[in-house]
Order: sequence, then structure tokens, then C-alpha cells
Amino acid sequence: MTLRHDSTINRVSQILAEVIREVLSINTGTTLRIAPTLQKLEFVALRPDIAAFVEFNGDYNGLLCMNFSYKAALELYRTSMLFLGVPEAEIATDPYSDEVTNFIGEMVNQIIGNFRKKVENTYGLSATNHQPRAIPISHTIVMYINTLSNAQQCRRLCFRTKDGNPFYAEISLEQTEFIPVETNEGTESLAEDLLKELF
Repeated sequence: MTLRHDSTINRVSQILAEVIREVLSINTGTTLRIAPTLQKLEFVALRPDIAAFVEFNGDYNGLLCMNFSYKAALELYRTSMLFLGVPEAEIATDPYSDEVTNFIGEMVNQIIGNFRKKVENTYGLSATNHQPRAIPISHTIVMYINTLSNAQQCRRLCFRTKDGNPFYAEISLEQTEFIPVETNEGTESLAEDLLKELF
């Protein structure tokens, strides 16, 4: 996935897309399809049928919502259980069961953890988050991040499972731009250069 418009929210969304594909592929042994289009949104939301959200805060602040059709959630859960060698008779068949929603919650937890690590490795910025939890949902619930400004940047990524069932990731960041600082010898050199300019 190569993005033409190189804004921070787009670059971060690309990292998120790569992480989601990695985490779910590793856990299910299957390949996911990612739509080659990134959608700009006015807000992020929890949407039917099964949704999970997690807020992250620190050097940068944002919110991740993941929304699964019940077919996608059940397929990912079942595929993962079979991949792990769980007997068919022990695998839940109700997409709204605790087993399925707990599985989705754990996947989102792995996704946000790996996402934060990749952002830190790329930009040197860190954040923390609470444990995400997945819930069955019957209607859309709009979500906003808690910042001093109402301005936020939102994107949606569209995925399909191996069987073609849809699920989505929606990410919101506070109004921010990650601007790399070029240095020859790291942050110590940067500090020295700034002091020379000021004094």
C-alpha cells in the first residue's frame, strides 16, 4: 500500500494497515485483502455488528475503532482456532458469543500494541493505551478523542477476509504533523546547533 499524499495521518494509517495485516495473518494463517483506497472521514465510530475501540495517549493522541461484520468476526475467530489446532466441537458458532468477542478484543489489543511500537520505531514518539474490549453493537456510535481542540484527522481502512467478509479500521488523530528533524549525529548534535543559533 503506497500512499500518494504524504501527510502524517496517511503515513500513520499505512503503518496501521501493515500491522493489521501482520497480526491477523499470523493469528489465522490466512492472507487479508486491503482496499487500495484510504477514506477521509469527519469522525470515527463504532458500527455494527461487532466493534472495538481503544484510545492512545502520550507524545501523540488518538483513537482506533475496529468494526467487523458478524461473518468476518466469526470467520477470523474460527480460522484462528482451527489454525491453533482447537477441535471443531470446541469452537463457538455464535458470532456474538463471549469467545468471539474476546478473540476480537485480543486481536485489537495486539494490533494497537504493535502499532504503537512501529510508530515509536519510526518517529521516536511513544504512547500508551488501556485494554480494548469488543462488544456486539446494533447501531452506530460516534467517537471523539479528548483534546483541547475539536480538530481531528480521521481515516478508514477497508479489509476483506479470505472468504470476502468485510471489516474496517477507523483511526483518529489529534491535529498534528510529524516532522522529521534531520541531524548528523543524533539529538546531541541537534541541541548543540540550536544553542549556537540562540546564543
